[in-house]
Amino acid sequence: MTTPRNPAGPTSRTVRILRGGSAVLASFLAFLVLAIVVGAYFPRIPKAGVIGPVLGGQYPFLIALIALVAAAFAASARRAGLVRWGRTVTAVTTLCAVGALVIGGIQFRAAQNAGTDISFGEVFTELGYPATKPDATETYASPEGEPLRVDAYLPAKAPGQKVPAVVLAHAGGFHTFDKSDLRGTGRWLADHGVAVFAVDYRLAGPDRPTWNKAPQDLASALSWVQKNTDEYGIDSARISLGGMSAGGTLAMNTAYRLHNGHIQASDGTTPEPPASVVGFYPGTDVTRMWKDDVAGTREAAEMFTGGTPEQYPDRYREVSPTSDIGPGLPRTLLVVGDRDRSARPDTVTDFGDALKKQGIATEVEVLPFAEHAFDDAYGSLTSQTSRQILLDFLTEDQH
Repeated sequence: MTTPRNPAGPTSRTVRILRGGSAVLASFLAFLVLAIVVGAYFPRIPKAGVIGPVLGGQYPFLIALIALVAAAFAASARRAGLVRWGRTVTAVTTLCAVGALVIGGIQFRAAQNAGTDISFGEVFTELGYPATKPDATETYASPEGEPLRVDAYLPAKAPGQKVPAVVLAHAGGFHTFDKSDLRGTGRWLADHGVAVFAVDYRLAGPDRPTWNKAPQDLASALSWVQKNTDEYGIDSARISLGGMSAGGTLAMNTAYRLHNGHIQASDGTTPEPPASVVGFYPGTDVTRMWKDDVAGTREAAEMFTGGTPEQYPDRYREVSPTSDIGPGLPRTLLVVGDRDRSARPDTVTDFGDALKKQGIATEVEVLPFAEHAFDDAYGSLTSQTSRQILLDFLTEDQH
């Protein structure tokens, strides 16, 4: 006598659990990648337009991989009986994978055009800042008894050879982060023959405006590097000043004011203006930062200046790079992402055009599918591309 098969037995329950698990996981991943990819293409969409350019722009190949994994789970659920649902999710995730790969392809072409030595290994392994340390850390100034430190990333010494250098100021809306955020860029540039000096500067706080301190700190850092050219084997005629985001604002403001004779270092000395200036996704006008009020820019501007533009118009004018545009300024590199919400690409390109009208040698690079702080993901194609652009700019022979 044959025992009837129990349709509700362990095997059937296991199949249902696996089918349900695949369906849930596929649904979650499909929703995630759909939001990211759609947001990357259409950054004006609420919420999706915030995460899409960040994740889709920095990790397009990983997003494509996740989409394909979701498609595989959906296909598994389809074979287990969820036919219509499985087909829909498979189609959606496959389209998302294609969309993400298109982003990666566009960024790959931009990297090639910039002459980047592309590493796909870094794309998948270097998702944040790399674990590297400076070759030396020194105190470059102590205004009001507060020690300010500089991390030096140095190329291998070659007898009789002087190298270009750049003093870099970190991002953080004038009030947060520190020089360690620049370690990836610093080490990479040093490995390619440029000495990098990543500096801290006095940070603003709710009751501590630093509009009249942080720029002077950068002038002090530049002065310190100029005084130590022999020790570090630096070409004194090829010292640049640059920064990221708020650091870029400070660098441009300091460099242009030095050229125009409107600023001194914290100790009262006046260093030579830098040979060139670099602004990665910088705020070009602090008043505009306050008015736009995107991703904390108003709070940052008020903390930095101590109030609103109506309260302190002179402060806002003094710390805005737009205020010092004129003939004879150092050549300038501006790099911004085309999806940047904080330092909008039109403000950066307009600033570059204003410099060019004054006869300033200006290079403006707009990176595709890149948001603010696109170089946080060290291995991303946009980060690799931006490093190559920066290296070419700093090593361009101007003699």
